[in-house]
Amino acid sequence: MDFLAIDVETANADYSSICQIGIAEFRNGHIIDKWSTLINPEAYFDQFNSSIHGIEEEDVVDALTFDQIYNELSERITGKIVVHHMPFDRIAISRACVEYNLDLLQPRWLDSAKIVRRTWEQFAYKGYGLAKITKFLEIEFAVSGKLQCTKIGK
Repeated sequence: MDFLAIDVETANADYSSICQIGIAEFRNGHIIDKWSTLINPEAYFDQFNSSIHGIEEEDVVDALTFDQIYNELSERITGKIVVHHMPFDRIAISRACVEYNLDLLQPRWLDSAKIVRRTWEQFAYKGYGLAKITKFLEIEFAVSGKLQCTKIGK
């Protein structure tokens, strides 16, 4: 199965304050392409958010804004299966589109948390956070400021 995995980081609690988007493209279980960009959210940075993703305001001061990367993002995801974990990433992208008066992007969204909850009984009601799921599925990540998938197990 071919699909994209997406991850979005925000500067603060406002979902439209996207400061980074990362996409990994999978074909037959292997990563064939990766794309990541910092984004100037034109908003303040909350220390809580920065403590999670490590991105600070000074990191994005010269970065493009969401409306400036919109066309490339659209080309990458429109009409494709885009996997996200929980609704956050999908909602953040939609809210950023609304914030900048842009057409909503139209990929085929697929929530991995819903799949996990329906596939494995032990995750039906709790414990389906990304860290537990990646451990269960033997997915390894290398951490160097950003998470990068290095191996898919099961």
